[in-house]
Amino acid sequence: MTGRLAGIARHAFPRGPIEVIDHVEVSVAGGLTGDFRGAVKPGGRGRRQVSLIEAKDWAVAMAATGHSLEWWHRRANLLVDGIDLPQVPGARLRIGTVLLEITQECDPCSRMEEIAEGLKAALTPDWRGGALAKVIEGGDIAVGDAIEVLELPVRAE
Repeated sequence: MTGRLAGIARHAFPRGPIEVIDHVEVSVAGGLTGDFRGAVKPGGRGRRQVSLIEAKDWAVAMAATGHSLEWWHRRANLLVDGIDLPQVPGARLRIGTVLLEITQECDPCSRMEEIAEGLKAALTPDWRGGALAKVIEGGDIAVGDAIEVLELPVRAE
């Protein structure tokens, strides 16, 4: 499975303005350079360093709410296109030279309702709100980079 990185966004502090960019450095210690969420706190596991959302899931949420907001209103870091994000912790993705590991679903919060009525509910089913990941290997990424699912752990039944 391969797709493309369709967008990159970051915000320097909670509830801060979103900055949409074309490329960024990603590190194990800090996530996306300039994004407040990426720094691993002492003793922390870095489970929320990077947030990803699928372009098609955002489109479905917009259709469900009757809105036409840009993807970055979700406050996610990376917009992926042409690929289904794995819905299992431990799955690994390669984006350019960067290796990410999915840690959990990115559940939509009440902030989504502040952005658009009905958005939280529209993002809730089937991991539509996206996925959170930690950085395993850093590097530089840019819009247009290929995204590949490298590893899918076996789900316990």
